[in-house]
Amino acid sequence: MALRLFRLSQDVVTPLIKRNCTVSAFELQHKIPVQRKVEQIPKAQYGGRHTVTMLPGGGIGPELMSYVREVFRFAGVPVDFEIVDIDPASEGNDDLEYAITSIKRNGVAIKGNIETKSEATGILSRNVALRNELDLYVNVLHCKSFNAIPAHHQNVDVVIVRQNTEGEYAMLEHESVRGVVESMKVVTVENAARVARFAFEFAKNNNRKKVTTIHKANIMKLADGLFLKVARDIAKEYPDIQHNDMIIDNCCMQLVSNPHQFDVMNTTNLYGSITSNVLCGLVGGAGLFSGRNYGDHYAVFEPGTRNTGTAIAGKNVANPVAMLNAAVDMLYHLGHRYHADCISDALHKTIDIDGIHTPDLGGNNTSTDIVQNVLKHLAEKRTYWFPAYAYM
Repeated sequence: MALRLFRLSQDVVTPLIKRNCTVSAFELQHKIPVQRKVEQIPKAQYGGRHTVTMLPGGGIGPELMSYVREVFRFAGVPVDFEIVDIDPASEGNDDLEYAITSIKRNGVAIKGNIETKSEATGILSRNVALRNELDLYVNVLHCKSFNAIPAHHQNVDVVIVRQNTEGEYAMLEHESVRGVVESMKVVTVENAARVARFAFEFAKNNNRKKVTTIHKANIMKLADGLFLKVARDIAKEYPDIQHNDMIIDNCCMQLVSNPHQFDVMNTTNLYGSITSNVLCGLVGGAGLFSGRNYGDHYAVFEPGTRNTGTAIAGKNVANPVAMLNAAVDMLYHLGHRYHADCISDALHKTIDIDGIHTPDLGGNNTSTDIVQNVLKHLAEKRTYWFPAYAYM
């Protein structure tokens, strides 16, 4: 089904774009009929403004979200937030179900990492359940070096495209006999093809030259073997893009020793989590990079490494850059490019030129120092609402 919809979109949507008609990613998801598998429901967009679901999550999430709202208010960003709090200690799923309903209504969300403190088997991991229920089948993390941040490697520019709903995160476990637990790893042709095609299309559209598929097919010959076979089959449709593969063990070592050999990485769910954290750690840490979760109908934006940061919550030392970058990605997705460019430029100047760094980056500045410096740079720009025709 996903492949058929993609080919239809190539026939219908791509010519539309090529006729110089400005179509945002949000509009592609919600206003182009061939992009939808289910009946459309109204999206909360009024007078050129978008309503976005905001899930603060736990730990440092609420304070980081307050910085996002402060920056958006200052810059006059045409986005309103519907804030949904999920109780991490809840023994029920009512909060989660309401959050999912809100995202379905609004189409887009920004979130912090949501804790699931209950160990009861009937209580789902909130983060995994959210991705599965909304069919957010792919996660994208763009890890690019900041010039002013000391790191093990400089000039790193790697994109990780991660399968987001299957693998070891399928949450299918059982105790077959006392003391023996079995956990299922699920890999399907459909979802392996969707993420592989996304990786190759991303490479094609962003002038990238190589896709590397990460696997453990030497041991998991059926599951990872299928993931690798599908990637190789998809690669044949993109002769201009180089494709190779690498075992996850070796991949981690190669990331640490020579990350410049990678361009776009196509990974299963667990391997994507591992490589994302390794790569972010190499070039600055968890507080810098955003993660984008996409499905056919919805998009959710969050910090790239999905850390809760409970130990530093409320101490005014959490790095807000990752969450602000997630907000910037969200604005690009919604089509508000001017505001996204302004905030992105202010972040770049704050980190790379002004050298305002929180302790995780080896600096002595606070969270509010970064936010206030971003606002200072935004004050130098004309940040007001642009009507849609101004983008054309």
